[in-house]
Amino acid sequence: MRFSRAAGVLLHPTSLPGRYGIGDLGQSAYRFVDFLVQSKQSLWQILPLGPTGYGDSPYQSFSAFAGNPLLISPERLVQDGFLPGSALDQVPDFPPDKVDYGWVIDYKNDLFRQAFAHFQQYGSEAQRGAVARFAWENRGWLDDFALFMALKQYFASHEGGMWHLWPDEIRTRDAAALQQWRTQLADEIRTTQFLQYLFFRQWLDLKQYANQRGIRIVGDVPIFVAMDSADVWANPHLFWLNEDSSPQFIAGVPPDYFSVTGQRWGNPLYRWDKLAESDYAWWAARMRATFTQVDIVRIDHFRGFEAYWEIPATEPTAINGRWVKGPDAALFTALFRQLGELPIIAEDLGVITPEVVALRDRFDFPGMKILQFGFGGERNSNFLPHTFGQNCVVYTGTHDNDTTVGWYESAHAVERQHLSQYAHSDGNDPAWDMIRLALASVADMAVVPLQDVLRVGGAGRMNYPGRPGGNWQWRFQAEHLQWGLADDLRHLTELYDRVNS
Repeated sequence: MRFSRAAGVLLHPTSLPGRYGIGDLGQSAYRFVDFLVQSKQSLWQILPLGPTGYGDSPYQSFSAFAGNPLLISPERLVQDGFLPGSALDQVPDFPPDKVDYGWVIDYKNDLFRQAFAHFQQYGSEAQRGAVARFAWENRGWLDDFALFMALKQYFASHEGGMWHLWPDEIRTRDAAALQQWRTQLADEIRTTQFLQYLFFRQWLDLKQYANQRGIRIVGDVPIFVAMDSADVWANPHLFWLNEDSSPQFIAGVPPDYFSVTGQRWGNPLYRWDKLAESDYAWWAARMRATFTQVDIVRIDHFRGFEAYWEIPATEPTAINGRWVKGPDAALFTALFRQLGELPIIAEDLGVITPEVVALRDRFDFPGMKILQFGFGGERNSNFLPHTFGQNCVVYTGTHDNDTTVGWYESAHAVERQHLSQYAHSDGNDPAWDMIRLALASVADMAVVPLQDVLRVGGAGRMNYPGRPGGNWQWRFQAEHLQWGLADDLRHLTELYDRVNS
């Protein structure tokens, strides 16, 4: 579907400021929405909101449906009566400019145990009823997820945390074993249900605050799910797995200019034939749940719906794979039939074939344009604004790119010169040169990472693709978001007619 002309900012909630070691859904999130309103933005783009696992990546989540408890605001827990005020008297001296995940996880898990104990002892009838209603209304995914997380916690200190290493009876979901473990781990299951209630209560309150002020939330759906997830454990027939539940084939991309061995992501591949037999019911449920959390969805690795790179799981790299035809239009036809027209952005970066373009255009999905990719000296790159059509979303960069200042500082002289000539600039403010180009373009939507608005250098980069650790850590500090900055952003947004009335 087509979108109206608009502008927005890309910022994951983990990057928000605050004293609890990681950005959360408390007051700093509401102040960020106020900044967007002041600067006349109408889009807030985020990364996936799911609970993160190994490597802390939001693209490797324990569930495609659940929320990340680390985003729960401790101050809101006190305000809403789920913790006594004294629980926040002693907060560790967390670094203000990055997330130290190990430290944060230990602190917040202890806080959550206190909150659940307080809820069990002092929870009001209204609170208990609200948690019970949430658990019942979301039982389609929450029952499996809560048991999955309880089992992971138990087996982390026994046979191993990865579900395909669990004892056969629970790995294969024997009915008697499921009931036995639900009884044995009842408290842990109720804790996860409670935390999911808290996350969705806080997130949906924040979303409502944003929506009421004209801000739409742009979410992110990775095409693939993590192997170590409740999704695969609960639905093994939908994935290419061996008899021992290990993956038979995994996802990735073939060798290219950026990597001579390609990228071996490790996600299990879908059995699209099995998904089709149910009219893609699992995908419909996933998208239905996602659209309760956000207003617009960016689908990551969109080209995988047309054809995906299949790698035998025994291969150490992505070299020895093959292209396999995906569901193509059948999936989106089924989703539209069941859910209606969906506001979707197609992440169409990488090696894009005419078939992928045809699939994107068949449903009128806007693709993505990354300005940093346009300035390599090629004068007709389709990432340069003068080549754009309107039905696209332009970014200065994304979470996988360096910040624009970091990119510029490490760019070759020919790239710098190209930007200087194209933007008619002296090169002293490359981030805002790029922002101006994005907002001035004909693209229906323009989205800028907050790092570029703040002119942050390479230290603000969110992710280094292929690097196993040290990603997803950047945070800004409250004093960085000056209202004068909002005025500057509002000026360009108004100048280039991106204000939604």
